[in-house]
Amino acid sequence: MEISGLVNLTSKAWSLKILALLHAGVPGRQAPLIAATKASRTAFASSLLHLVHLGLLEKNPGHGHPLRPEFRLTRAGVAAATMAHRIMQSVPDEGGFAVVRRNWAVPILAVTETPKRFSAIKSGLGAITDRALSKSLCALEDRDWLRREINVTQRTPFPTYHAVNAGRDISLAIGLAA
Repeated sequence: MEISGLVNLTSKAWSLKILALLHAGVPGRQAPLIAATKASRTAFASSLLHLVHLGLLEKNPGHGHPLRPEFRLTRAGVAAATMAHRIMQSVPDEGGFAVVRRNWAVPILAVTETPKRFSAIKSGLGAITDRALSKSLCALEDRDWLRREINVTQRTPFPTYHAVNAGRDISLAIGLAA
């Protein structure tokens, strides 16, 4: 999956968890998925619709009630669900999942498999603002998923960031060529 696709996928908070649950065998009906995600109905519905628009989920024809449809993964959805499942296995607890649910956390971890400067991370992610990137880097650093090191080998010292611990596991689970 390309970084733009990953950014688009993670733009809804519950998308990764829904895909991971479907990969793990949770039935594709709304009630079991809502119960398993522990999301609000509104946030869940928004994420589910987002996954349908991305072409990762589809209504299962001939199954479910018209007002309560059953969903299944598409071919593209199977690959995304496998990645989402690996990411969720790398998240140690609910506090970690709260960080993963943030819009930019997973894409940042994807591009920091190797040490990167702030400007390289920003250019690799495209539409992220300086403020959003800075806040996300701080949140990941506080969680000890990202390490900030100051490079003093050049005339002007500069920080570099790279994924460590569970952040590295998530980065490897994504499998992007950084």
